[in-house]
Amino acid sequence: MDPADAGPEAALFDVPPGSREVPTRVVLLTGASGSGKTSLTRRLGLPVVALDDFYLDHDHPGLPQRFGIVDWDDPRSWDADGAVAALVELARTGHTDVPVYDIPTSRRTGTTHVDVTGSRVVLAEGIFAAEIVARCREEDVLADAICLRRPRLVSFWFRLLRDLAEMRKPPLTLVRRGWALLRAEPGLVRHWVSLGCRALTPAQAEKEIRALL
Repeated sequence: MDPADAGPEAALFDVPPGSREVPTRVVLLTGASGSGKTSLTRRLGLPVVALDDFYLDHDHPGLPQRFGIVDWDDPRSWDADGAVAALVELARTGHTDVPVYDIPTSRRTGTTHVDVTGSRVVLAEGIFAAEIVARCREEDVLADAICLRRPRLVSFWFRLLRDLAEMRKPPLTLVRRGWALLRAEPGLVRHWVSLGCRALTPAQAEKEIRALL
């Protein structure tokens, strides 16, 4: 379906005249950790850029601190410039190189090549996706910007199970971080909406993204 034929709710941003030469459009997808971003991207089966791979190394100077460790929930721990540059190149050329980040060691371990040639839409998901909505719109590569929302306790539980299974951090740190995120989640959603995202349930988001195709 052509987005122009799908009605006003098919996409948040109109495609400006003369911009059809951009072969691929970016859907920015954010939400609290554990809100279902990864599950949604798997169901959609679209090319995905994991924005969490643009985290800075743990010894990068000036990283924000919380609970005696780096505050990985603060956008200052993340390379927004690098993320935008990669998404713009991907949308305009169909390919780009992105970092590979190892969360247990909090360090980049290499790069990988992403090729989305022939795809109308690429998903860029991560907790900091809302931070680059305005810049992606200015670069004329944005199709939509969505933040997922579901009951906070559900997000807390799935986040904790995932983080424990992947041994991301010591268990006590994960519980403390998870509880802090549960309390902060309503404010985070409001912040993401203020930056240009639409707050949708995973089911609503899946329907909207499929309409872009």
